[in-house]
Amino acid sequence: MSQKTPGDAENVMSFEEAVTRLEKIVADLEGGRYSLEESLQKFEEGIALGNRCRQMLARADLRVRQLVEAGDRMVLEDDATRRDA
Repeated sequence: MSQKTPGDAENVMSFEEAVTRLEKIVADLEGGRYSLEESLQKFEEGIALGNRCRQMLARADLRVRQLVEAGDRMVLEDDATRRDA
C-alpha cells in the first residue's frame, strides 16, 4: 500500500475544498489535537495547501485580467468602427 504525501490531496481538490481543509488543519493545530510529529505533518500539509490556493488564485487573477483586457479591446474596436462609419 502506498502512503499519500501531503501534496497528493490538494492536487485534486477544488479551491473551496482546499480552503476548507486548510481551515480544519489550522483549527486542529490550534486545538492541540496532535502529537509533535503529527503536528509537523499537518503543518506541512497546510503549507502545501496554502501554496496551491495561492497558485489557483494567481491563475484566476490572470484569467480575469486577460478577459477584461480582451473586453476593453472589443469596446475600443467597436468605438473605432462607429466613428469610421
